[in-house]
Amino acid sequence: MEITTTDLGLAARVHSLTKTYGTGETGVRALDGVTVGIRRGEFTAIMGPSGSGKSTLMHIMAGLDAATSGRAWIGDTEITALSDLELTILRRRRIGFVFQAFNLVPTLDALANILLPFDLDGRRPTALERARIDNLIDTLGLRQRLTHRPHELSGGQQQRVAIARALATAPDLVFADEPTGNLDSRSSREVLALLAAASRQHGQSIAMVTHDPVAAAHADRVLFLGDGRVVADKPKQTAEQVSAFMLAAEVAA
Repeated sequence: MEITTTDLGLAARVHSLTKTYGTGETGVRALDGVTVGIRRGEFTAIMGPSGSGKSTLMHIMAGLDAATSGRAWIGDTEITALSDLELTILRRRRIGFVFQAFNLVPTLDALANILLPFDLDGRRPTALERARIDNLIDTLGLRQRLTHRPHELSGGQQQRVAIARALATAPDLVFADEPTGNLDSRSSREVLALLAAASRQHGQSIAMVTHDPVAAAHADRVLFLGDGRVVADKPKQTAEQVSAFMLAAEVAA
């Protein structure tokens, strides 16, 4: 049975979000009144040209950056009002991150990297969580690599470890920032298929920032940003459809 996104509500949302860097004439408005939600159990791609505000939107949604005005929620928790400590704990417990640069701890082996969110939270995985992690390790093909340190792994293997770490705590939402940016095309396809499967089979909510139409084609939904605004919100697209839309937007600009 595949989990559908109907009636499951929103994993994250922002309302009338603005973000300005600098002041006066030199000020740059990175986000301009954005209102959008990331639906539960859905794999959403956030696209747009450089400077469109896509990374800023993700950072504010994830509690890594503060908005100039507007409000943001993770599930039913409004994060705009939280203290730094409350935000840190919320991110640790309810959000997973997958970055372009993998961000693994070089001195830890693969298993210790996967279990890092639990160590940071000062606890051990429960039996249920341990079973989930074991399943992730097998699904991601990492069983033979658990005692290897990051420098002993290929880029694709490092990104799989990062995905396992991001999914280990069964977070409400996983943010992926250009997750295939440092990978060859085969590893990229594998990583994207794994993210799509996590969403489809485990009801995981995933928001991926990307500039790559092929990557966006793996998502259930594609949000296009331009000049700090959401300019389109489309259901599943082919890479060709995404490319054509991006090209038309550039021509119009």
